[in-house]
Amino acid sequence: MSSGVGRDAPSLGGSQSGRSDRSGASETAGFVSDIDGSRALAVVSLLALTWSYAGVLWRVTDVVGGSTEFAVVVGGSIAFAVLVGRFVGVRVAFVVTSLLLGLGLAVYLFTLPQSQIQLLTPERVLSDTVALLTGLSILRLVGAGVWAMAVVPGPVFLSWYLTVRKRYVSAAVAGGVALGLVVLTGDAEGVATLVGVVGATGLLAASTFDRHGTAVGQADVLTVLLAAMIVAASTLSVVPGAAGSPILPDRGAPTVEASLVDADDSVEIVGSIRLSPSVRFTVESPRAEYWQTAAYDRYTGSGWVRTGNERPYDGRLRGPPGPSRRLEQTVTAEDPISILPAAWRPVDLDGPVGSSALVTPQGNVRPGGTLQAGETVTVTSRVPNATSERLRRAGTDYPDRVTETYLQLPESTTERVRERAASVAGDAETPYAKAAAIEAHLESSKEYSLSVPAPSGDAADAFLFEMDAGYCTYYATTMVVMLRSQGVPARFVTGYTPGENVGNDSYVVRGLNSHAWVEVYFPDVGWVRFDPTPSGPRETAENTRLTEARQNEEENIDLPGPNETVTPPPGAGIENQTPAVSGAPGGSTPAGVTATTPASATWAATADATDTSSTPIGGGIPVPNLPSGRTLLVGAVALVGLTAGAHRTGAADRTVRLLAIQHQRRRDPETDVARAYRRLEAVLEREYRPRRRGETPRSYLRSVPLTERFEDARRVGAYYERARYGDGVSAAEADEAVSTVDRLVRSSTPLLRRFQ
Repeated sequence: MSSGVGRDAPSLGGSQSGRSDRSGASETAGFVSDIDGSRALAVVSLLALTWSYAGVLWRVTDVVGGSTEFAVVVGGSIAFAVLVGRFVGVRVAFVVTSLLLGLGLAVYLFTLPQSQIQLLTPERVLSDTVALLTGLSILRLVGAGVWAMAVVPGPVFLSWYLTVRKRYVSAAVAGGVALGLVVLTGDAEGVATLVGVVGATGLLAASTFDRHGTAVGQADVLTVLLAAMIVAASTLSVVPGAAGSPILPDRGAPTVEASLVDADDSVEIVGSIRLSPSVRFTVESPRAEYWQTAAYDRYTGSGWVRTGNERPYDGRLRGPPGPSRRLEQTVTAEDPISILPAAWRPVDLDGPVGSSALVTPQGNVRPGGTLQAGETVTVTSRVPNATSERLRRAGTDYPDRVTETYLQLPESTTERVRERAASVAGDAETPYAKAAAIEAHLESSKEYSLSVPAPSGDAADAFLFEMDAGYCTYYATTMVVMLRSQGVPARFVTGYTPGENVGNDSYVVRGLNSHAWVEVYFPDVGWVRFDPTPSGPRETAENTRLTEARQNEEENIDLPGPNETVTPPPGAGIENQTPAVSGAPGGSTPAGVTATTPASATWAATADATDTSSTPIGGGIPVPNLPSGRTLLVGAVALVGLTAGAHRTGAADRTVRLLAIQHQRRRDPETDVARAYRRLEAVLEREYRPRRRGETPRSYLRSVPLTERFEDARRVGAYYERARYGDGVSAAEADEAVSTVDRLVRSSTPLLRRFQ
């Protein structure tokens, strides 16, 4: 038996000389690992930092066009930095960075429209720069895509060059400046910002590892901490996304007004909303109209952005290019409002507000400040005098400024949206016929509901193919996208429906009258309103909410005193006050041209139009939505953190070993017994202790406490000694050894104990 121990000892411990040689090799390998590991950490961290700001700018180019070119610019900048990093000095690299930024700025200015270049004074450049650094979205820039491609090469090149030179702290600063820019503009979401911060932190850690020789094996601790930071911070921005179907939507969901009219320069498409019955303003007008407040030209896939800069109002404004009729309306604020609602198209203001009013590039007028309760302003509008026959003859000779701005769609717009638009438009030969067909299709194929989940992807695609119902924002957005995909210029417009007619050409407008619709451009006519949202269910929802508010005696829902408003009969809105024009294709007519809604149609919809519960739309079994990209990213980060933690604690190695001993392949008796013994040692190591260096199997098994579970373990050890050092074992003894160890393995595995 002693000879057996002698042969076994070298295989377990080896000679002192062998241990010394292996120790030296291990130290050398560890040193190499430190060097390579710190560089690997730096590269991975820089990738995260670059993704954080370049990803934001890539989304800009996806919205306005040029994402492929942008990816080429970023990839080329990285390749150029890696190529010259070993041969070019730091001063030269900074000169190259300056040249890249200067060249990019020159290209951006060269591509701007002449009208925008004329506005570029030093004061304007300074104010625009300050605006960018204080929350002006990059998407509001006229040449947003060119600007993104002009800005990105500099920081990408410099940060990667510095990383090649192992100046990790400076690389973090270079990338951090770019990240800070997109954070200040408000375009970087929380996850992107956090990933960028983690990337910069990783670069600083790599600098420490490289400078002080700290073992990169500690990187798993850093990984766990950073992953915990990301998950903890991102949970606050990911989980609230479920508010698309709130438990108490009438209290927690935003109002239509807040998501549309009060959105200012951008509109985000949200989930469930509620209606506010509070009175906002009154209008004295000889004719009911939609009171427009803003128009948006750039579609982002998740909302709308108004591009360009406002200019001061300096007198009369230009009217529509074709025949129009004059309409004078007096707006009186009943609550403080920062908008100036008016029929399209406003051309003149009368009142103190005119001295500070601003005009948007889209033609809307905005007060310079807030209109206080009781303040009035008289607006003169020139409403396009459009008839269906004139619109049919309008043709497609669009001005360049219209096609350049109002045909934009994100590059990520799905092909099925374009195909559906082409299918709906059918054989329509004119833009008017296409608009009327798409309007009628949306109005008839979708239900009206204020309770919908917020889409995780493109809103138009989701509304067309994944949703059975929606409200005005979804209808208007989808119609604009479908029209643009067919080459018809269109835009997204917000404002208010006429409101409550209280007689004497007076209208009381409440928050629940806030609305979104579509305007389509026709040559020699101008912008003409279309409204694909079903008017009957919408008016029912508004009237039901107002009745509820009156029953509950809520405040500010009616004008006080003798002018207290009276609920008009259903359908008494603009739809019944606009003369009908016959002959519209498909039986549908644009809201700005022909709109006749029978009074009975208003009440045809059920009272459920105001229901904002989370019941699945269309009934049946609810189909869960796929997690958003942001949620998947946070989940991936959490998985990386858990993996690093498992590696650090040794749980990963123990789990792998536990899984590896679950099953044993059978060969010959001696091999089977040897494998069974190694599995036995793995079980004992997990529950007792590992076998020490130089300790024989017999001594090791004798040290194990003799319990009922391990009473057969020594017999397995005896079979192992005979198989390796003696005259061998029989097949029956091998079977016994394997079955004994199988039982011990199962009893040591928590999930398998119940099957014992």
